[in-house]
Amino acid sequence: MKTIKGPAIFLAQFADDQAPFNSLQSICEWMASKGYKGVQIPSWDKRLIDLELAATSQTYADEVKGIVQETGMEITELSTHLQGQLVAVHPAYNELFDGFAPKEMAGDLKAKTAWATQQLMYAAKASANLGLNAHATFSGALMWHLVYPWPQRPAGLVDTAFDELARRWLPILNEFDQHGVDVCYELHPGEDLHDGITFETFLDKVNQHPRANILYDPSHFVLQCLDYVQFIDFYHERIKMFHVKDAEFNPTGKQGVYGGFQGWIERAGRFRSLGDGQVDFGAIFSKLSQYDYDGWAVLEWECAIKHPEQGATEGAPFIQDHIIRVTEKAFDDFAGTGADESFNKRILGI
Repeated sequence: MKTIKGPAIFLAQFADDQAPFNSLQSICEWMASKGYKGVQIPSWDKRLIDLELAATSQTYADEVKGIVQETGMEITELSTHLQGQLVAVHPAYNELFDGFAPKEMAGDLKAKTAWATQQLMYAAKASANLGLNAHATFSGALMWHLVYPWPQRPAGLVDTAFDELARRWLPILNEFDQHGVDVCYELHPGEDLHDGITFETFLDKVNQHPRANILYDPSHFVLQCLDYVQFIDFYHERIKMFHVKDAEFNPTGKQGVYGGFQGWIERAGRFRSLGDGQVDFGAIFSKLSQYDYDGWAVLEWECAIKHPEQGATEGAPFIQDHIIRVTEKAFDDFAGTGADESFNKRILGI
């Protein structure tokens, strides 16, 4: 067994124009002071990193890595959640996702998709330049608006959608493979890859590509009423990243999974700071340790109630307390008698 690394933190929700969250050095210094050992960097935020430059200049990549290391931390992974979303977007969402790409591409769905694909290509090389072996992203979605089959879906529609999703992602997966980096899809409502079945469908379409893997985040499974612990039994070989995020689901006589178009504070299902929700992290850390997960445990703070600084401050010790230092010996070794093959045969009477 292997010991999980951490605690680490995803910087996306903390980056800001105000100090100390307005530069990579200052935000890392603040996170280090709270007990974090690693940071996951959102690649779209140039206050923290220039993705293209990190891909094309080893010198710059070394500088970024050095800034983080000077604070006593490591870069755990890069993230292209926003860019990955744009790899596949249904036209109905075109304008809603304009803010994820450069302003000059507003309304131009093909341009945004081409830009996003290039961004992922940069992310593969940048990850390699930074010495990373895993990358966080979203799959995008061509058929999220069809998640509930009414009217009924035409025959073959799901196959057609996943064929197209695979066609768009295969060149990206191959590029990551060339650089020795895993693509870890965060399985998330709003994406075509949002649970185990959709991930399996995608795997079939990309010929079980070895770089197509999972960013495991139990909070999204709580909101789908999915068994997030058993999920690890099914998919542990593909889980290469872990977001430590809490959530709660409290259905009422008025709303359930779909949330009644309510804001986050009023929804039956909502994200919470660590320890304030319903996720059984003891079971999760035990299960991941059982299956030799040796990646990072990365806090993703999203909470409708608690201030992010309090969430981050409480998050590091929470994760540290859940990381299991795995044992190198069996608990009952003290009672072992020692044996050899002939002894074993005598015990069996053979």
